[in-house]
Amino acid sequence: MRTGFLNLSGLSFLLAFCVVILGAYVRLSNAGLGCPDWPGCYGDLFVTEETRVTAAQRASGARAFDMDKAVKEMIHRYAAGILGILVLLMATLSWRMRRDDRILCSILLGLVALQALLGMWTVTELLKPIIVAAHLLGGMLVLGMLYWVILRQLPRVAGNRGHAQTARLALVALAVLAAQMFSGGWTSANYAALACPEFPTCRDGLYWPETDFREAFTVWHGGRIDYEGGILDAPARTAIHLTHRLGAALTFLVVLTVALCALFRAGRPARLMAAFMLFVLSLQVTLGVANVLLRLPLPVAVAHNSVAALLMLSLLSLYRHARAGGD
Repeated sequence: MRTGFLNLSGLSFLLAFCVVILGAYVRLSNAGLGCPDWPGCYGDLFVTEETRVTAAQRASGARAFDMDKAVKEMIHRYAAGILGILVLLMATLSWRMRRDDRILCSILLGLVALQALLGMWTVTELLKPIIVAAHLLGGMLVLGMLYWVILRQLPRVAGNRGHAQTARLALVALAVLAAQMFSGGWTSANYAALACPEFPTCRDGLYWPETDFREAFTVWHGGRIDYEGGILDAPARTAIHLTHRLGAALTFLVVLTVALCALFRAGRPARLMAAFMLFVLSLQVTLGVANVLLRLPLPVAVAHNSVAALLMLSLLSLYRHARAGGD
């Protein structure tokens, strides 16, 4: 039964990673409103040619039906729905087996339910940035919690030497990375990724062109505003982009510090994870710069989201190995 729970956890984790990637793909390909209702698509649970007819009958003239976008959106919803069922099974089994992580699994189930609500509100509130960014961060949190459930089930590495300072720094790095992930979601949701088309300068050879931070970080705009394509002017989008760049620099320094601390002072498992983390960190910086210089190509943008998830997972692994005794 314990092996079965581990297998179920592993399957849930892999599906969660796919859901995170699919979510990024849907968002970055502007398919978030491919289905303007929830949980179905124009009242249908499956997108077919008949759905196109239904959409045409209900069309208000605001948005034409796009089969490609609708299929992308529904595939993401199907995957998220299956993940919810798997997490429900995990929570049920954990209580039946009286596992130590049953509270964690229950919290995870609640978080998945909240993610479903955020997914619904993303559509019904027409891509409001605060909801989109929260949905992205919530997906990363689900992925991280599933990974932690798996890490808790794996045996300790014999002879592993923990290092308390590295463990504490890893927690700080995770908090900084979470803030940067939210910043990335806010940047994407406000269509500010290309507000600065140059690197290392921002625009017109300037490092700091005109900005509007007040408008950039207005959390809620009332009314039925369609956010597809963004509603902010150039100075506000520039402020968001520059904030994300500064956050990236801070995240880089913090994660680099954690990795170097582990390389020189922690045990062998933590050192190996730190080396992997340095590779992932370098890749993430490269992808971020490439997004700007190449004008946000979809594969690179999706990879940027995926590698951010890998960076989070590597920090969780490092934290586990760096804890006293690898516990």
